[in-house]
Amino acid sequence: MAHTLTNGPERDLIGYGRLQPKVTWPDGAKIAVNIVVNYEEGSEYSYASGDGENDILGDSGYRFPAGVRDLAQESMYEYGSRAGVWRLLRLFDEFGVNCTFFGCAVAFEKNPEVARAASNMGHDLVSHGWRWEEHWRLSREEEREHIRLAVKSFESTWGSRPTGWYCRYGPSVNTRELVAAEGGFDFDCDAYNDDLPYFTTVQGRKHLVVPYSQTYNDSQGSKNPAEFYDYIRRAFDELWLEGDRGFPKMMSIGLHPRLVGQAARTSALRDFLIHAQSKGGVWFARRTDIAQWWLQHGESFPRASVVGD
Repeated sequence: MAHTLTNGPERDLIGYGRLQPKVTWPDGAKIAVNIVVNYEEGSEYSYASGDGENDILGDSGYRFPAGVRDLAQESMYEYGSRAGVWRLLRLFDEFGVNCTFFGCAVAFEKNPEVARAASNMGHDLVSHGWRWEEHWRLSREEEREHIRLAVKSFESTWGSRPTGWYCRYGPSVNTRELVAAEGGFDFDCDAYNDDLPYFTTVQGRKHLVVPYSQTYNDSQGSKNPAEFYDYIRRAFDELWLEGDRGFPKMMSIGLHPRLVGQAARTSALRDFLIHAQSKGGVWFARRTDIAQWWLQHGESFPRASVVGD
């Protein structure tokens, strides 16, 4: 591996701390909710793609031995692009909700109609890489080239380049520099460390991070629809309450067409949208909308203590 274990960004365990921003979202919303569709189907590791390994994170926990092509796992990914993503797009259209596609470039190349439909419906795009690959496996030069390939591909399939970036399982120690200083991205989502966007410094320049969540994600837990609904509803209600008390937050909900695109789990997502819309005070925002709002207003929000002094 081309990097060491100690280079890369410094850790920050303090963040906003007890002095939280008193955020003002559009229309005074108590919470900003960003629904993310991770579109990876066809770009995952597979023998069919010449990778010499099978990927996981389909609906099966069964692991094939090395050297044996897992046709069942491949077909589970195919479900996401053949059926699941279209079910999700119909649901978002029904509820008038725009979401964000964390898109892998090669996945859109293999099914460009998905990119065209999502773009035309008003959803936005954050680059999820050239392929659904772990960037820590790449040298700095390989990573730079894969970022370039991703941008070029999206310009063809989506119709424009993305301004945000997100890696599989988080970044390498080189990613943020390559994305912010060389890649032309306004923000990245390669962190799980806050409920709000924040600024950091990359090579002496201010850079925006819009944190993501693995917690409120359909790949967690038992994948039981009732459990998924309960988890994201409880999170929404608690964050909504914090907003009602003067400290609005952001909530990211991570979806995968091959998982939540299954009918039973889509039903749970439908129940969540009904609940959230009926409660009111919600800004269903695309990720670029949140990023642009923070770039314009984030440094002007007053700070106040969230605990007694």
